[in-house]
Amino acid sequence: MSLEVKLQVFEGPLDLLLHLIDKNQIDIYDIPIATITEQYMEYINAMQRDDMEVTSEFLVMAATLIDIKCKMLLPKEVNEEGEEEDPRAELVEKLLEYKMYKYMAYELKDRQMDAGLSWFREKNIPKEVKEYEMPLDLSNLIGDATLNKLNEIFQDLLRRQEDKVDPIRSKFGNIEKEEVDMDAKTLYIRAYIREHSRFSFRQLLEKQHSKTEIIVTFLVMLEEMKLGEIEIEQEDTFGDIIITSRKAS
Repeated sequence: MSLEVKLQVFEGPLDLLLHLIDKNQIDIYDIPIATITEQYMEYINAMQRDDMEVTSEFLVMAATLIDIKCKMLLPKEVNEEGEEEDPRAELVEKLLEYKMYKYMAYELKDRQMDAGLSWFREKNIPKEVKEYEMPLDLSNLIGDATLNKLNEIFQDLLRRQEDKVDPIRSKFGNIEKEEVDMDAKTLYIRAYIREHSRFSFRQLLEKQHSKTEIIVTFLVMLEEMKLGEIEIEQEDTFGDIIITSRKAS
């Protein structure tokens, strides 16, 4: 099939392929590789005859088309799902993606040209209009209001604000997060165990200054028991808990 080639500048091999597909009115999902490859190679040869620089991208695409053409002559490969693979699938995907970006570029260019045709009117307000101020008549503004009436309105607003205040929550102070150093508390308790060797757990808890410190102390004692550093005894169900250091025994 002969092709009259009118040389024009293409942005790349995909742009040339889209031109050939549109020129031949070919379905992009069913590209006749043999025909397109032949026309593509004629364009490459025409570029060479005119001593134009043939870029590596055009040559790579030519090799790709030839490779696809060879695969089309061989039995089709079957994928893991049992479906026949089309050697043209990857090329079609690239062409569709390139075509989308190309048309998006056209759209942005058209919008840029339309924006360049827009003109905005400058302000031309007369000086007299700009400097004009509406006269203010205080007597009409205040009306029949007196200082006593204004004071009543002000006091009523204050009472409404007081009614919105929660009498209980308003007395609360700032809630601050209490930080307890776990490592420091662990060292303190271990030193306490070494010094006393046998002591009441209640007495240890009474030395703590806050609920958070009591909780941390309890967790440290559980960890010490897990490590086998202490023994715990309790004679009665609600009796005092006695802590004994294993190192002292």
